[in-house]
Amino acid sequence: MNLAPDVCYQALASRDRRFDGQFVVGVTSTGIYCRPICRVRCPKPDNCRFFAHPAGAEQAGFRPCLRCRPEMAPKLSMMDATDQLARAAMVMIDNGFLDHDSSASLAARIGVSERHLRRLFKASLGVTMLDVARTRRLLLAKRLLTDTALPVGEIALAAGFGSQRRMNALFQHCYRLSPSRLRRCEKAGAPEPSITLSLAYQPPLNWAAMLDFLAARQVDGLETIDGGVWQRSLLIEREGSAGVVRHAGWLSVAHACPGQLALTLPVTLVPVMGEVLRVVRHLFDLDAPMALIDAHLVACEQTGAGIRVPGAVTGFEMAVRAIIGQQITVQRARRVLTALVARFGEPLAGHPGCHVFPSPGVMAVQSPEALIALGLLRIRAEAIIAVARALQEGRLQLLPGAPVTASMETLLSIRGIGDWTAQYIAMRALAWPDAFPAGDLVLKKALGCRSAREAAKRAAIWSPWRAYAAIRLWQSASPGVISQAGTQAELPPSDEEPSQ
Repeated sequence: MNLAPDVCYQALASRDRRFDGQFVVGVTSTGIYCRPICRVRCPKPDNCRFFAHPAGAEQAGFRPCLRCRPEMAPKLSMMDATDQLARAAMVMIDNGFLDHDSSASLAARIGVSERHLRRLFKASLGVTMLDVARTRRLLLAKRLLTDTALPVGEIALAAGFGSQRRMNALFQHCYRLSPSRLRRCEKAGAPEPSITLSLAYQPPLNWAAMLDFLAARQVDGLETIDGGVWQRSLLIEREGSAGVVRHAGWLSVAHACPGQLALTLPVTLVPVMGEVLRVVRHLFDLDAPMALIDAHLVACEQTGAGIRVPGAVTGFEMAVRAIIGQQITVQRARRVLTALVARFGEPLAGHPGCHVFPSPGVMAVQSPEALIALGLLRIRAEAIIAVARALQEGRLQLLPGAPVTASMETLLSIRGIGDWTAQYIAMRALAWPDAFPAGDLVLKKALGCRSAREAAKRAAIWSPWRAYAAIRLWQSASPGVISQAGTQAELPPSDEEPSQ
């Protein structure tokens, strides 16, 4: 984002919600930094310093505002990283990568040298990777201290600190207060079976359309959508000193009020709180700069304000869904997925009949015959196993911020995966906003095209937000309900037909 002081100050003075998450303002007269929507009296221009990321404000000596709470802002800043590698690093840091690994390992995962990544990151965001990681941990801890009754020791671990002592020291150094001063809950420190947190987003969000899309693809035993509430099982595995530690539970998300969702999760998932927040924000596309997207698409004669691109709980699950959904109806794909989850998914403790989605490690060792028995063609069974093995071996990454070109090339090298499937996975698993499955039958019909090449050419006007145009075209195929376009929207072009 262009942090022109006059533009930022005008947004601050008008409390323009379109800029929430785009920058923070440090007030030199108070030593506090705020969101642009903060309700306090607007400071004088000479007392304002603007930063693209809270880490920049904290590095300059500012403390977060206790009223507007910068930790609650939509995380739109990473969308503005000028370099794709810096954006990939930002996503992984926000996912807690540096809580348990080094910046050298992060650079190796992205595929560049540590020195090069540090230079790119600093040039793109104005702060170092370690600054961003530290601010992330502090703001997450601040949020849990304010909004939950979790013991301070558990909060320290959930936020990524090695110990409560380390968290206390950083709070004193950076915020000049103790963690206990942030407590608001009357029963702080008392055990509780679940916690509820608010997740902010930049309006508008068409919640009904989002749930319609997900409900049409609901897998029994894995997830439920009822009464405007999305619920599902979740398993997160994390490497620990004693090996792989598994955290599982049942979470739910509801629309609380304009600009906020309510996430409820069990205490079993608290140790991986950062990952849970990332999953939910990605699934519901909460970090999308909707004001910018809607303005661009409306200018290009594509309506549908507030309709977002549904993401994925995991990249592997999204790949499996896309492969199974090739050239069959959504209803049939749901039946096959339900059978796959029941056969290979681990039962969720405390929830009879519920399972977690099988991991790449589980599916990588299966035989094609085991999947064919569920109703899959051999070519698709082999494609699922190949994707699982590629993920296990580190040859493929399917998460937001992963290198799009390299990931697409790896996907297309797998027999049984064509351009439609790769684009659909990039659209939902990689959160690539410019993905466009041009061979889709509904999209070609909506654009009045007979070929994928012609459809891609006509869709170029919507770049770099073609994924949002695609989801809106699917919605407009059956006015009001995205899911009704799903049966055709899941059909790939004929080049993905298995050879006879």
